[in-house]
Amino acid sequence: MRKELGLLNVICIAVALLFLGLAILNALTAAELLTTDNLFITMVCLVMALVFGINPLLYLKSEGRLPIPFAKRLGNAQKQVAGSAGVARIGSTTPPLLDAKGRPVPADVRQLASRFGQAQTKDV
Repeated sequence: MRKELGLLNVICIAVALLFLGLAILNALTAAELLTTDNLFITMVCLVMALVFGINPLLYLKSEGRLPIPFAKRLGNAQKQVAGSAGVARIGSTTPPLLDAKGRPVPADVRQLASRFGQAQTKDV
């Protein structure tokens, strides 16, 4: 499976570079760059390069091989904001809530479940 993903990523990168090359070639060889046809061809090539180039980048990000600048700072800031909210207190005092398949339930769902669990019954 890893070999297949690697091959597909290499093919996607090659096609993305091909489309970037076509956009550059169009910009260099066009007599008038700002005509409707030339702008259309350039934009189509750039969009296709983006379409083929985003998949390998997302794969590298999911594998943790692509360093993202300022990601650590943003992660720490979000943890501090979430720590001041009531969601963190609910998660730390209650046992983990599991769904039907045994997976842990996200914090927002736990918060909703705790609200619904506190409903009072009405006297008839």
